[in-house]
Amino acid sequence: MVVSVDRGRWGCVLLDDGPAHTAGTRVVTMRARELGRTPVVVGDRVGVVGDLSGTRDTLARIVRVEERSTVLRRTADDSDPYERVVVANAEQLLIVVAVADPPPRAGFVARALVAAFTGGLEPLLCLTKGDLHDPSAFAAEFAALDVPVLLVGVDDELDALHEVIDGRISALIGHSGVGKSTLVNRLVPDADRATGRVSGVGKGRHTSTQSVALELPGGGWVVDTPGIRSFGLAHVSPDDVVAAFSDLDEIAEDCPRGCTHQGPPADPECAFDAISDPATHRRALAVRELLGTLQSNDPWELGSDSD
Repeated sequence: MVVSVDRGRWGCVLLDDGPAHTAGTRVVTMRARELGRTPVVVGDRVGVVGDLSGTRDTLARIVRVEERSTVLRRTADDSDPYERVVVANAEQLLIVVAVADPPPRAGFVARALVAAFTGGLEPLLCLTKGDLHDPSAFAAEFAALDVPVLLVGVDDELDALHEVIDGRISALIGHSGVGKSTLVNRLVPDADRATGRVSGVGKGRHTSTQSVALELPGGGWVVDTPGIRSFGLAHVSPDDVVAAFSDLDEIAEDCPRGCTHQGPPADPECAFDAISDPATHRRALAVRELLGTLQSNDPWELGSDSD
């Protein structure tokens, strides 16, 4: 599995025992010429040949990239001209948000949720700095989507978080300054991820510059990603989002062709408006809020530091 990428070199951990190596051996690799420009990202499962001893100054080759089970993808936007797969094969997405200093951005969380739902990852909202402000109001904004919420600030115990991430592969995303690197250092004590201060205007200083997979002491991996400035979703359609909710996806079959599920006036015959069950109706309204983020160009909601 690829655990790091740095200037044309990929750090990999061997998952299976072999005649010349043991599972857990870390090797430095390059992309084989026959792969061309095939993208290889953190979390990818790859086939590796060559010197697999893991000794210093040795170099193996990646000759195959396995099909991905999930992808956390962001589309090109004003902050980054390239569409990127941020992490491959993660099972969960931990969305790290401070409830104060810097203030939480519901629009960014919504976009992260869309990326998780459409990429096949299970989202989990992790709130930090709960000692500075009551987190309940912000958490309630996403209650209808049944997204688990955990308090993971520096004074909070992490037992509940370990219960859901140990033995699995989880990616972490969040704006700079929200305490993501501090959380990683608590989960993986020898990670030594750089942490930074928050400026007087509520903006974080970017401290992680590349994604890296870190092995949890209790088994499993966490992938620490760089502080995200934006999260483009141009590759996502309304039907992609609805498909992540089996009950709503079934209801949407009664919508007219081309329905964006936004309701009147854009979609006066959307089947969501005929839902009678209160809980399902609340979830449909919450999903409509998610769909609204696909059209958002507000730099604050996108999470851009350009404002």
